[in-house]
Amino acid sequence: MAFTERGGTAWRAGQALLAETRAIFGLWYRVRDGTLSRARFQAAMGPHRRRVEAWLRRGAACRHAKTAATCREVLALAPALWTFVEVPGVEPTNTAAERPLRPAVLWRRKSFGTHSAAGSRLAERLLTVAATLKAQHRNIVDYVTQACIAALHGLPAPSLLPVPSVPSRRPSRQPVRARTA
Repeated sequence: MAFTERGGTAWRAGQALLAETRAIFGLWYRVRDGTLSRARFQAAMGPHRRRVEAWLRRGAACRHAKTAATCREVLALAPALWTFVEVPGVEPTNTAAERPLRPAVLWRRKSFGTHSAAGSRLAERLLTVAATLKAQHRNIVDYVTQACIAALHGLPAPSLLPVPSVPSRRPSRQPVRARTA
């Protein structure tokens, strides 16, 4: 955290926020592995939340302009910071959202991007298709091949939407009960 490389209040806020982050993630990992209930986690988070927001307010009032601006920006989004505490299934980081973007970032870095708006559109569409199909555990080469064949025949491209599983139409094999008189 850049705050810890600055002096005064910025340094103190940075140190305190790092300590709170370590404690919060320690609790979160316990929720995730099942050793801490969600209810106890929520109760334990109250003091951490108050301390984090108090340090952000101190940072917003400090003399270091960058620290103050960053703290004000984070405070403006404070309710969103704590969504992972209130909503089951929400992670405290954006790692899951960033993971599908990583191949695109690496590709852009290696290829130096594109040289036209049309090239950029093609790249963004192919990268979107690849990420979508990968998330659905579908074969990317098969899809692109089908899309090219469809384009050659003037047909619409295959759908990127997942194909719903079709329930089998076999008759159920429930035992027949004998009638009793």
